Parts: sequence; C-alpha cells; structure tokens
Amino acid sequence: MKKDIKIAVSGKSGCGNTTVSKIVADRLGLRFINFTFRSLAQEKGITLNEVLDRAATDDWWDREVDSRQVRLARESGGCVLGSRLAIWMLEEAELKVYLTANAETRAARIAKREGGDLETVAAFTAERDRQDHNRYLRIYNINNDNYQLVDMLINTNNLEPDAIARMIIAEAEKIL
Repeated sequence: MKKDIKIAVSGKSGCGNTTVSKIVADRLGLRFINFTFRSLAQEKGITLNEVLDRAATDDWWDREVDSRQVRLARESGGCVLGSRLAIWMLEEAELKVYLTANAETRAARIAKREGGDLETVAAFTAERDRQDHNRYLRIYNINNDNYQLVDMLINTNNLEPDAIARMIIAEAEKIL
C-alpha cells in the first residue's frame, strides 16, 4: 500500500468518523489526525461548551481548528484526517468519505460515549448541528449537508466501526 495516501473522513457528531478514522489509520500504518474543538478546549483549559459559545461569535476558533488539522495532514507521508470538514478542507485527499447516521442513532452513540440522558443529548446535538452548519456556510461557504463530492457515502446506522473501516480500506486499496 502506498504510504503517502491521504484519506479524509467526515460526518456529523456520532456518525463514527473519529473511531473509524483511527481504525483505518492503524490498519494502514498511517498517521491519524483529529484536531477538533474538543482538542482545542483541552489545550486552552476550557470546556467544549465554552469553545462552542466562543465559536458562535468568533471565527478564530473554527479557523484555528481547521488550519491546524490541514497543516498536520499536509506534512509528508500519508494520513487519515477525521473531522467535520475534512472532505472539503483537504482537497488533495485521494479518498474522501462521508459517514451518515440518523439523529436517533447519533444521539444514542453520543450519550453512550459521553453520558447524559438521551433527550438532552439529542437536543444538544441538533442545536450543535444547526450552529455548525450556519458557521461553515458563513466562514467557508461550505454546506455540510451537500457531500456530493465524496468518493464514498456510508450510512453507519447499522454498521460496526470495524465493518466501516474495512469498507474504506477496500476502497483505498482500489486507488492504489
């Protein structure tokens, strides 16, 4: 396998892009890149909610996350970049994958991962989706509900991360 392949994996929260991207990177021996608002919050010593609140009125937060992850992805060698905007931001990716799942599945996965009751998590996730969508349009003119540019569109509702990763790896092997 060509070790300098760049694979971009995107999807909304709870679709599995982080988990799947990590599995694909591990199995292909590639760098895994996933610098997110959550990463920035940890780096700055604040909560994710504080970052989201600040990002609502200050584009620096989005631009910082996006520029850092793209800069990391463009370093020499191959990688798997897993992020909300990876497929749009890493234009040179040889394989672009978008993961989808319905709102109920996503909320259940997030509640399992982070805790909280399902109704609260579902409401928070829906609001975050709305805010993300509006910010991406305003900052980058990217409609994250229009992912027609992808090489693979995978509905993850009834798939385990390992199965999704195998699908992506099989597609990557065709390219190489």
